[in-house]
Amino acid sequence: MEEWSIRTDLALESALIAEEKHGSKLDGIISKEEQRENTLVTTVTINEEGERITGKRPGLYITVESEDLRGSDSSRHAAISRVLAKEIKVFIESAGLSRDASCLIAGLGNDHVTPDSLGPRVTDRLIVTNHLFKLHPEHVQKGYRPVSAISPGVMGMTGIETGDILLGLIEREKPDFIIVVDALASRSIERLNATIQMTDSGIQPGAGIGNRRKEISRQTAGIPVIAIGIPTVIDAATVTRDAVELVMKHLEERSGHDDENWKQAFLGNIGLLDENEKRQLISDVLTPAGLNMIVTPKEADLFIQGAAAVIASALNEALHDRPPEETRSFFAG
Repeated sequence: MEEWSIRTDLALESALIAEEKHGSKLDGIISKEEQRENTLVTTVTINEEGERITGKRPGLYITVESEDLRGSDSSRHAAISRVLAKEIKVFIESAGLSRDASCLIAGLGNDHVTPDSLGPRVTDRLIVTNHLFKLHPEHVQKGYRPVSAISPGVMGMTGIETGDILLGLIEREKPDFIIVVDALASRSIERLNATIQMTDSGIQPGAGIGNRRKEISRQTAGIPVIAIGIPTVIDAATVTRDAVELVMKHLEERSGHDDENWKQAFLGNIGLLDENEKRQLISDVLTPAGLNMIVTPKEADLFIQGAAAVIASALNEALHDRPPEETRSFFAG
């Protein structure tokens, strides 16, 4: 039986999976949680040993979690955006970048596929100023920095590796750093559309769904890279397993039983499988039939619109030292 590979781009989930497997905290992974504006912020640091265990590149990973990200409450979106902006500033400062360092923002993904359109939707809402610095620097107000943006599309539409497009653009325009925004994959229904991840380790587009493209990182680009993403998709095997677990939990609460004998009586030997074994079994059943699809919630259109505004507002606030009313993009079309 082929070992099932969990589909996730989140370092937080990879760290949890590793700790569950080993049954304890691991030396190569340092994790810290705190609450800010009713939003959970988790910082995960992975070193070389942590990379071997989790498969995630060494670096700093910060996740911002709130179920309010799924909703339409503009005040909560504004709060999440403020938290996100502060964390983006942490990455910029830790990279030793000055306030006038030029930035290229790349919105990765396919604008014609809703759950993959986060990156392009974010670039639509950004305050871009690089052209003004080049053509009319005398008219640029204090506090703005040179920012340019691009949505390079996907290889299936352009015939060119996204990484090659960005590397060529970096060589031509010579920005001081790059921020890439992309949709991610999760292994958890709870974190789907409710988590924003930032990292200085770069990004490998498509990795979470097994479609790995060329890496975009400091090693390949030669400049600091900050990657920002939201998990918008999950595989059907995970959804099925979670549904089975919810049914079992419901029946346990109704019956008052949760021992192994009861589970075995109800589901046979399947009831005695651990979490990973259940995932493996479901994947083995669905995959050969072509049913282990990558799925997204039905509210994807509305969610992407709001999530793009949250990220764009955070980027505008973090990159430009201007009043909030000049950088907020929640009510953009």
